[in-house]
Amino acid sequence: MNNLIDQPTDDSFMNEALRLAQKAFAQEEVPVGAVVVRGGRIIARAFNQVEMLKDATAHAEMLAITQAEAAVGDWRLNDCDLYVTKEPCAMCAGALVHVRMRRVIFGCADPRSGAAGGIMNLLQMPSLNHHCEITSGVLMQECAGLLQSFFRARRRADVPDA
Repeated sequence: MNNLIDQPTDDSFMNEALRLAQKAFAQEEVPVGAVVVRGGRIIARAFNQVEMLKDATAHAEMLAITQAEAAVGDWRLNDCDLYVTKEPCAMCAGALVHVRMRRVIFGCADPRSGAAGGIMNLLQMPSLNHHCEITSGVLMQECAGLLQSFFRARRRADVPDA
């Protein structure tokens, strides 16, 4: 798989995260995808695998962070950027601050549980030792549409036949 994007832009990297989110959707996981970029190259790719791994921490961001740490050979990712299709939750945002991620770019906001400006902003909390730069709304419609389709299908599946 090619790790170098021809025209490295926020949209191109988010498109790769969206491709991964679609893989999650196909496996009946909440469709969130993430990539970690360093020096214009993708060094980690992941999608939600909570149901598959039976692990509540198997969010796309957490899996991508672990892969990126292995690729870099260090737990510090201060020269890396994370692209993720949905605003990170508190668990993921805490991990992003801990690894010192330089920049977090997300597609759609999560007003109910987002921790990058939704219900709180852990990524830029003044009392923490690191602050991530945040870019939101990249391919927002595509990212939100995939999540809406997934939950719409789940709700239909939960409704008994009339």
